[in-house]
Amino acid sequence: MPDNIDYLQGIIERLTFHSEETGYTVARLKVPKAQDLITVVGNFANIQAGQTLALEGTWRSHPKFGDQFQVTQYRETKPATITGIEKYLGSGLIKGVGPVTAKRIVTHFGLDTLDIIENEIDRLIEVPGIAKKRVKTIKTAWETQKAIKEVMVFLQGHGVSTTYAVKIFKHYGNDSIQTVSENPYQLATDIYGIGFFTADQIARNIGIEVSSEFRSIAGIFHCLGEAAEDGHCYLPRPELEEQAIKLLALEDYQPDPETISKIVLQLSVNDRLVMQGLEGEFICYKPTYFHTEQNLAERVYQLLQCKHNPDPERVNAWIDRYTTQRNIQLSPKQREAVEMAANSSVLILTGGPGTGKTTTTRTIVALWKAMGNSNSKFKK
Repeated sequence: MPDNIDYLQGIIERLTFHSEETGYTVARLKVPKAQDLITVVGNFANIQAGQTLALEGTWRSHPKFGDQFQVTQYRETKPATITGIEKYLGSGLIKGVGPVTAKRIVTHFGLDTLDIIENEIDRLIEVPGIAKKRVKTIKTAWETQKAIKEVMVFLQGHGVSTTYAVKIFKHYGNDSIQTVSENPYQLATDIYGIGFFTADQIARNIGIEVSSEFRSIAGIFHCLGEAAEDGHCYLPRPELEEQAIKLLALEDYQPDPETISKIVLQLSVNDRLVMQGLEGEFICYKPTYFHTEQNLAERVYQLLQCKHNPDPERVNAWIDRYTTQRNIQLSPKQREAVEMAANSSVLILTGGPGTGKTTTTRTIVALWKAMGNSNSKFKK
């Protein structure tokens, strides 16, 4: 199959798999004039058998399950036939409407059924067997379904992929449109997989100004996150501001250094950023990194208070016995590390691939166990 964008429209015949948490779905689609059902795979906020969907995506060949249509975008369309409408309503998509009730509604209203539900839903009371209480339940369920659809249409209309749109809806629910409209950069904090650059593109599509304070704040935290990826818990304030200015700059926009500096200071005042003095300059942390580093330092300090003074002769005798029994040959450096471990509360073992770290570590662990075991030969 060609690896380019293609389009399908059809009715969801059945769901093979659907995750309520992520929206990931494997479904079978009935396409007009096609003899066989088509397997479609993608992320859907809410999907049920009977829905008529217009799909955009690409074909993929699965080594076990064969040809599949990988969905990148989708939208729901109204069923065009009496049978389609009945199957859609009775699919379980709308709470309070099962196959029997769906048949009664469609029998009464015919092809106008969906328009009646959309615009004059109280008229369902005209259908034999549907009481006012049931109408109220159906009305609530239909409004929920409409809200999901509105969110998905809004997000996809602003360049948000189906995968991310589903994640956004799962996280924010009916507040999705408001959250994304007011501060799309919040997505970089709340939604796994959406970073600064994706949020920035969504913000551009929505029309958020590039000079927005939301954008500046997101850029500052992105720089700290990138530093963490390189192994740094913090950045000096001048370096953080310099990196943020570089990140936020565009061909037609240059951030004001004074403004960025004020935002960094304000984040510190609001406890969204931890700023500490170190050797004559200020350093900036994300709060999570600061508290993690602080707790780790406290734990290391506690460990250092534990003193170990084993008899060196017994340590060497134990090492000789252990390595002989297991036919292990420790290099001088490895043996030195094991001997140091016997006297150390904290030990850092480093080395490149193939230098014997695993063997050394196993020996150290066995030594520590022996030192802590009152019945061990180490004690005798």
